[in-house]
Amino acid sequence: MLTLWGGKQRFCDGLTRRNFLRIGAFGASLTLADLLRARAGAGSTVPSHKAAIMIYLPGGPSHMDMYDMKPDAAKEFRGEFKPIATNVPGIQICEHMPVQARMFDKLATVRSIVSVDEHSDSLVMTGFPEAQNVTAHRPSFGAVVSKVRGSSADVPPFVSLYGMSRGTEPGYLGVAHRPFTPSGEGEANLRLPGGVDAKRQDNRKDLLSSFDKVRREIDATGTMKGMDSFTTRAFDMVASGTVRKALDQTREEPRTRDRYKGVEVFLTARRLIEAGVGCVTLAYGSWDTHGQNFQILKQQLPQVDRGVANLVQDLYDRGLDKDVLVVMWGEFGRTPRINGTAGRDHWGPVMSALVAGGGMKMGQAIGTTNSRGEIPKDRPVTVPNVLSTFYRAMGIDPAMTFPNGSGRPMYILEEREPISELL
Repeated sequence: MLTLWGGKQRFCDGLTRRNFLRIGAFGASLTLADLLRARAGAGSTVPSHKAAIMIYLPGGPSHMDMYDMKPDAAKEFRGEFKPIATNVPGIQICEHMPVQARMFDKLATVRSIVSVDEHSDSLVMTGFPEAQNVTAHRPSFGAVVSKVRGSSADVPPFVSLYGMSRGTEPGYLGVAHRPFTPSGEGEANLRLPGGVDAKRQDNRKDLLSSFDKVRREIDATGTMKGMDSFTTRAFDMVASGTVRKALDQTREEPRTRDRYKGVEVFLTARRLIEAGVGCVTLAYGSWDTHGQNFQILKQQLPQVDRGVANLVQDLYDRGLDKDVLVVMWGEFGRTPRINGTAGRDHWGPVMSALVAGGGMKMGQAIGTTNSRGEIPKDRPVTVPNVLSTFYRAMGIDPAMTFPNGSGRPMYILEEREPISELL
């Protein structure tokens, strides 16, 4: 048994968001073979070529200092940063995101998303706030992709590059649809044990197969019949090394690695998608800027700008822009009025998101806020509206139902109206 701990993130409420996953091989106290059995029993379907990359900016990034600049507002609202023109007429973004500005025809932003004041990825990953999800156990976007789309034998359908959290949980879909988390010791699960070569690996496979054969012969009910195939698939997943190779960035050209220096997690996400993973979630930075908002963002914005721009450009260059959707957002916006410590506080009434790919319509800014960035002025949308759009782009009906723990059929989302401008 292993315990994998995600990265620490201490927010203003004093709680440490240090997430954990107890695993045998890939998840929830299961061996890899157990996980494959559970997934097969859960009814996953044939893999799809559609995929998603969900970029989470934990702590709540400031909409006023990224995609919803207010240069004509009073100084205590507009802040220190200046807007710059993008390559789409009429759209401006922050001066510290110049790479995105030069390629905004491949991007879109939604500036009028209504959120809640809650430090959690639950809302943006499931469509339901954590306060409700503690008891409702709604599945994450990645878990739904895992359930509906399935995966090939040697690639997990859902990978979280920032560990386990409320927002990555499968809820009532079951542990078979938990994400694989390759950080720390998790990556070691993808390697052959020390001193075990291919011949010894085959011997181990044959030995377990013989054990399963005996168990089937003893089992009068016949429930063991064919179970050894899952163990074989587990061995194959490790032996094939598909995910291990995707995580190995030394296989990239040095020039590509240089472009992603300091933001390597974006490159890892792209490589996992190319390997066949259906959904990858990642987190970058800490955006809970109650103090020194502008000083912190001067450091972080150029980094995330380079990471997401390289990722999206790579998807276009590889012809994946129609099949891989990308979203980057946090849990809420920041207060339009700057506080006494040059920071911005939590602001649930509105936030922004960046989207790309997935065959969606790019080169646009959807929705506006009032002159001080406080509330939506037009086209207010909810987080479920955004997620509904993504599900549709993935070819998944958000009105699909799955039974919860009590057997009651539950819709994936309660609010299912998509953002028509993107589709």
